[in-house]
Amino acid sequence: MKSDIVVVGGGASGLMAAYAAADFLVRSGSDAQVLVLEKMPRPARKIMISGKGRCNFTNLKDWNGFSSHVRANSNALRPAFYNLTPEALTEFFSAYGMRWVVERGDRAFPESHHASDVVDALVNACLSRGVKILCEQEVSSVERKDGGFSLKLAGGGSCECRRLILATGGLSYPTTGSTGDGYRWAGGFGHRIVRTFPSLTALVPQGYKLSEEIHSDPELPRHIDRSIPLSELGEKLCGVQLRNVGVTLEIDGAGAGEEFGDLDFTDGGIEGPVGFRFSRQAVKAMLNGGRAALVLDLKSAVDPAELSERVRQLYAEIEADPRSLRLRDKEKCRILLGKLMPWDLIPGFTAMHPQIFSVTRLRSGKQLVKVHLDVIAAVLKCWRFPLEGYVGYERAVVTAGGVALDGVVAKTLESKLAPGLHICGELLDIDADTGGYNLHSAFATGSLAGLSAAKSLLAPSAD
Repeated sequence: MKSDIVVVGGGASGLMAAYAAADFLVRSGSDAQVLVLEKMPRPARKIMISGKGRCNFTNLKDWNGFSSHVRANSNALRPAFYNLTPEALTEFFSAYGMRWVVERGDRAFPESHHASDVVDALVNACLSRGVKILCEQEVSSVERKDGGFSLKLAGGGSCECRRLILATGGLSYPTTGSTGDGYRWAGGFGHRIVRTFPSLTALVPQGYKLSEEIHSDPELPRHIDRSIPLSELGEKLCGVQLRNVGVTLEIDGAGAGEEFGDLDFTDGGIEGPVGFRFSRQAVKAMLNGGRAALVLDLKSAVDPAELSERVRQLYAEIEADPRSLRLRDKEKCRILLGKLMPWDLIPGFTAMHPQIFSVTRLRSGKQLVKVHLDVIAAVLKCWRFPLEGYVGYERAVVTAGGVALDGVVAKTLESKLAPGLHICGELLDIDADTGGYNLHSAFATGSLAGLSAAKSLLAPSAD
């Protein structure tokens, strides 16, 4: 099997690379062929599950706003971004029949909120330009041959090409086919691989999972598999969604960042937009042996003194209410907490802060329960969650680290070490916040890699 350009990987970056290459070749009047080799039964499996199936495919911020959300090597991403801006990407999808909408935070989604529409548009765009997409074709090895490349297939076949584009993805969601093959092949050509680790993943608080089920992983220290059962505390918190809370990340006891927004407790741990934004920094710290914690401020708009007074007033009102005459102090406290937080958060809150009550046994044998209102006010402003670990690649949205950018030409994404080889997508040491930034980066780097590969193929000096 031979092709002029082969793209290994039929995900977001790979399909966009194939389209960009084939589109340039068609417009140039060339009959050169573009082939996509995808190991899975269908292309773009990861797109299908992105955004919980809704697929936030880009973010419409300009470069200044967009780049502020890129956590590694934003300067290297700049040429790809301007080659395929968010506006150009939405025009591309519109041209192939996909209507789209913009939601809070400049996030763009297919109007149907079905990720399958994004996949269909990408595949149809490729087919319209003569791209051949072969699924269930796993590449087992890649090597140089006669100025081009030779690929061996797991099924026993082989393929040769003049230009090769690696778009195999990182390590996140391995069930979609991302198993890190591209790192091995790029490393074989001499590329330096920056240490990879899960990003945009759940952070697991201490005591959230059954500790006896947690096993050490020498390659990913403090990795806690999502399938490990929840503890009693985890059961109390799982499913709670908090809106508009302040969150501080602490690394080794010092503040390392502050965010304001939404946070979710899930079967994995702490997630949601704010949890994800802190996950990269927290995971990296834990991998390096550091201590990490998230500190929640449930009343960030109120200063401590004002909140303390408000708590006392609310409790006084509850005690003065005739309906409270026969209630125990713990029941009154529950009513108070219900006025200060979502009801479904109360069991977890009280389980983690038993000091909000004190019990004194009287000589008569009765118990005197005291509610410490000052403690409640203090904890509402400073609820600490020391982190035990994090969920790994099995459910991480993106892989941080990857192929070092100093071995790639940013304007073409061609390898400096193996001419004719282009690298794009999650393989590169580029990752960003949640909100459409990572998927757009995949599309943009794929488009630039494909276009550059096609241009070099037709250049007078091309072999």
